[in-house]
Amino acid sequence: MVMILANARVVTPDRLLDPGWVTLDGHRISAVGDGEPPRSADTEVHDLGSDYVLPGFVDLHMHGGDGAQVTTEDPQEILRAITFHRRHGTTRTLVSLVTSPVEEMAAAARTVATLMRSPDPLHRSIAGIHLEGPFLNPNHRGAHHNDYVLAPDVNALRHLLASGDGAVRTVTLAPELDGGMDLVREVVASGAVVAIGHTDASYDEAHQAFEAGASMATHLFNAMRPFHHRDPGPAGAALTHDNVTCELINDGVHLHSATTRLAFAAAGAERIALVTDATPAAGVNDGRFNLGPLPVLARDGKVTLLDGITNAGSTLTMDRALRHAVQCVGIPITQAAVAAATTPARMLGLGERAGSIEPGKDADLVVLTDDLRVRTVIADGAVVHGTLATSADVAPGGAA
Repeated sequence: MVMILANARVVTPDRLLDPGWVTLDGHRISAVGDGEPPRSADTEVHDLGSDYVLPGFVDLHMHGGDGAQVTTEDPQEILRAITFHRRHGTTRTLVSLVTSPVEEMAAAARTVATLMRSPDPLHRSIAGIHLEGPFLNPNHRGAHHNDYVLAPDVNALRHLLASGDGAVRTVTLAPELDGGMDLVREVVASGAVVAIGHTDASYDEAHQAFEAGASMATHLFNAMRPFHHRDPGPAGAALTHDNVTCELINDGVHLHSATTRLAFAAAGAERIALVTDATPAAGVNDGRFNLGPLPVLARDGKVTLLDGITNAGSTLTMDRALRHAVQCVGIPITQAAVAAATTPARMLGLGERAGSIEPGKDADLVVLTDDLRVRTVIADGAVVHGTLATSADVAPGGAA
């Protein structure tokens, strides 16, 4: 079935088509344009009433949602979190495993790898595994259990990579630790991406890691040595290296809006990846939850350790991250969409298939209302959440 989304504000990487249209032919985008679309008798046309159409979001950092966590051997719990985030526009996500006993992380990695081999369309949303730990600096461990944070150990790393059976896409580690650079080289040789994070690296140490092949910074500015004008630290190194992508948790809690603007100005949207760092608390009422082996507390949209002070992930969804970027930070929607989809898709090696609205790419789209709330999610050419509005039934609102 050929389907046209017409009378929309179509967000492409370089401009906003207003009005614009997108043609979907099965699982692929077949054409994109502005003005009036071509029509034929066998084409299903949906008038979107000036809703926005963006590429499906790609989240590089997700620990859970809807009360479910993903550092588990239970495939249904993982899929519950995936389903929740898909309702908020995330059509591809990494499953981020939090620091836990190595065998528990390995078991979770095997579960995710098995899910990825399934032909089920929902499982296609899983883009791989992110190992956030266990090779972190204990002084910047944040919400990672101190008992399970490890010194660099090549054999333990190899075990985790092997357990993922090729599904491990990113590994967060602290390169300044004794043996840390050996891990950087090991991960790069495996074909996965090294992200520096939970680190006390100096600028020079971070620079060395980037020169050795590390190419990401995990939740920039958070859980790392602070920026200083005489030692810019890992944040300064990441922002000034042209081959490094910087994650931002853009929820208004982890970063001041001016900090987010600074990062976009320094790196450009092509090197910024908006992420959620979402915990099981995303999408549910306040209360206590487990993040791996650690209990955490969710209150008023903020997740902390039980001390009520130390941030422990977020309740963020990708639609909220984009909305906050546009409405509160002042990032143009075209650039926010690049950071929410195009950049992370490229980091995962999916740039030829996903992350932007272009002919030939996968038909993964999110339709947003005028106030940037989710109305419809399309994955692989099929509506998986919401409905496709027409000019007769467009109404304000959408997913919260």
